[in-house]
Amino acid sequence: MKLKNAILKKWAVVAMAVGCLAIAGRATAGGLDDLIAPGAEIIEVAGGFFFVEGPADDGEGNLYFTDIPNGRINIWTAAGELKTFREKSGQANGLMFDAGGNLIACEMGNARVTSIDPEGNVTVLADQYAGAPFNSPNDVWIDPAGGIYFTDPNYARNRELPQDGEHVYYIRPDRSEVVRVVDDLVRPNGLIGTPDGKTLYIADHGGGKTFAYDITEDGALTGQREFAAQASDGVTLDEHGNLYLTSKVVTVYSPAGEVLGTIETPLTPSNVTIGGPDGMTLFITARSRVFSLQMQVRGTKLP
Repeated sequence: MKLKNAILKKWAVVAMAVGCLAIAGRATAGGLDDLIAPGAEIIEVAGGFFFVEGPADDGEGNLYFTDIPNGRINIWTAAGELKTFREKSGQANGLMFDAGGNLIACEMGNARVTSIDPEGNVTVLADQYAGAPFNSPNDVWIDPAGGIYFTDPNYARNRELPQDGEHVYYIRPDRSEVVRVVDDLVRPNGLIGTPDGKTLYIADHGGGKTFAYDITEDGALTGQREFAAQASDGVTLDEHGNLYLTSKVVTVYSPAGEVLGTIETPLTPSNVTIGGPDGMTLFITARSRVFSLQMQVRGTKLP
């Protein structure tokens, strides 16, 4: 209950700040002409939320996303309708679909990672490490073998950490074990891997940097290297390997780490993904609203 109250207080402050912002503006993109559709503008597709996060495409054109303080997982359907998928989600944040169509969710308030089948049945995949609860799982990525990486930062104020720091974990594909794979970041947040399962990007929100790692056959991470001198909340990749980071704007990096340009949104972005009915819509969760931008590129899909 203490964690839940701390999270709600944090988002209440954010919501007050959002209420002072004007909803106006359009995308600006320098050097992104090959990525953004000609003449495309930022469009608001849904609004009136508390604080939205965790956008995930289900492969059929439907966008799932979380409204963290309200404890709800929503769907923006391919037909343009807003629906509720799950109430009382435990302040779910990051989402991703696995190969079986189950929605994997990081439940910050419940300090666990769960699998939700299409009928809404919930299975707990991980809720502790070394005998202690997690801090507040934040973001998730599933590798080609079905293993699950997730970050476990602490955004609740004045709360003693259940774990001995803020780390990154891996749930083995057979669900037999949870292992810690990164333990030297300040506050890991967004993460995503390449479709071939060879590289994982992790944004250290507390350290102000984003790192790239090599993924070994057993899921361990090696070869840490700085990819960008920028932190990020949510992240995504497009089909060409360009990395999208969210801070005050969406910044797009080439696979070589060069800044291709930025996308400005009416509200500060929290997370991004590429999907939609045509597979080429960039969805941006931004405080109380969800925006879209038509692209010329697709997101990544696991083989």
